Amino acid sequence: MDMLNKHHKKNKIIDKSATVILYIIAIFFLSLLAALTVYILYIGISSMKPEYLGFGMNGLGVQLFNTIYIVMLTLILSIPLGIAAGIYLSEYASDNALTGLIRICIETLSSLPSIVIGLFGFLVFVLLTGWSWTIIAGVLTLSVLSIPLITRVTEDAIREVPQGYREGSYALGTTKWQAIVKILLPAASPRIITGIILAAGRGFGEAAALMFTAGMSSDVSFSNWNPLSTTSPLNIFRPADTLAVRIWYLKSSAIFDDKFLVANMAAAMLIVLVLVFNLSSRIVGSTLERKMMGSNKLKKNKKS
Repeated sequence: MDMLNKHHKKNKIIDKSATVILYIIAIFFLSLLAALTVYILYIGISSMKPEYLGFGMNGLGVQLFNTIYIVMLTLILSIPLGIAAGIYLSEYASDNALTGLIRICIETLSSLPSIVIGLFGFLVFVLLTGWSWTIIAGVLTLSVLSIPLITRVTEDAIREVPQGYREGSYALGTTKWQAIVKILLPAASPRIITGIILAAGRGFGEAAALMFTAGMSSDVSFSNWNPLSTTSPLNIFRPADTLAVRIWYLKSSAIFDDKFLVANMAAAMLIVLVLVFNLSSRIVGSTLERKMMGSNKLKKNKKS
């Protein structure tokens, strides 16, 4: 009995020690992330001048618009394809060698360095198509990065939905597609939204792939919104530099005096943009999940 008590106490000490160590590691990295974020925001705000928020030569307005525009177009293309592929792999694909090969290819694509994808995009979407450096070339290249990530996250999220959800829906007479749309996707939506946020975050911060495909300059007129015009902000066949590309250019090649101040401001804007997108996505995702799962009705029934 004494031996059991000693063994139990020893296990408790080991468990508490491991817990403390893990907390220390988590706090360290969270503190490091918070310190880095605060530092970037501080130097960005300290460097801010009114003209940096404009659309002139030293302004970042054009790059801010380009960043949002390219990422939104990428998500419009990537989300349906990625979710559809994830649904197919989790619910319809047979468990055979071909499916295993497809999964390996998807995981390989999602882990490739962005410079490699950028070179691929340059060869295919810039040279072979003859488009030169354009927004659409950048969007297609970013989609090559985003679709595998969204596909893998969607597949894993749907697979981890309890089997009882499927059996219960089939017992009610639903078809397989109805079960997927009405039951499985809402249940898996938090993880799918996380994957979308990760894909968008990579798009916001991407520089290497876009330098080869979307270009490093912009010539737009915000008084011209005809999408067929070469100077229209909406034209997808014009070159466009993003905030991340602008930061790289300012830190490496620019020659004007305020380049480091503008780069600091651009970094702060990029941090704020990612934070706003993440929070907005979480809010929208939570709202959609409540509506699709009918939690609002349950709350009303409880109150009554």
